[in-house]
Amino acid sequence: MLEKVDLSQKLSKEEHQQRVPELRERLRQLQYACKEAKIPVIIVFEGWDASGKGLMISRLLERIDPRGFSVYPSQAPTEEEKAKPFFWRYWIRLPRNGEMALFDRSWYGRVLIERVAELTPKKMWQRAYEEIQQFERQLADDGAVFAKFFLHISQSEQRKRLKKLEKDEFESWRISKWDWWNHKHYDDYVLAVEEMIARTDTPEAPWTIVEATDRRWAEWKVFDTLVRAMDEAVTLKKQKEVVRAQNA
Repeated sequence: MLEKVDLSQKLSKEEHQQRVPELRERLRQLQYACKEAKIPVIIVFEGWDASGKGLMISRLLERIDPRGFSVYPSQAPTEEEKAKPFFWRYWIRLPRNGEMALFDRSWYGRVLIERVAELTPKKMWQRAYEEIQQFERQLADDGAVFAKFFLHISQSEQRKRLKKLEKDEFESWRISKWDWWNHKHYDDYVLAVEEMIARTDTPEAPWTIVEATDRRWAEWKVFDTLVRAMDEAVTLKKQKEVVRAQNA
């Protein structure tokens, strides 16, 4: 699956300037449209270390009203969270109707890092695929819109970026031994990512693989995909309201 992704996709500076500002403005409009329609929007970012997730999130936040938008970076569970069912710490962070929530890494850690690093027994991460589908299906049935992104770069590109960050006196703090451990186990992650996408890519919560070698291309694809998903949700909600009114 991933080996077939064309990582050479690029967008020129001129094309980026033609496409992205309009999408940013449309995203701002759709945030208010979803608020009015009481549609919760759930955005999930997964991807390789150094693939540009942080930069992409920053770009999204530039035109979003922070009063209706929350970002939740992935962290190790607290002792309280460990004592609760696995999805509890995500349930309490889900957006209310009309709001947006972005998860910088998410519940998919169970079938990615926890699988590859053997932090979770095999039977638990294997069971997680069905649990994730049920979790997302329930939210979608209640009206939530999903946009799930996996930012993809090659192993050689990742190595180049990690080395560059490591040499930067202002950015080196971001690189840890875990980043290099993950890089070393790139092939193991490929297997995990491919199974994750194959088993959790559903009509109600589809995955979008983002070719992230070129940052301008990646930004355009993320904005374009999110705008389309939100636009479709608003349109569908309006259509349902018209039909409901006609049948009343």
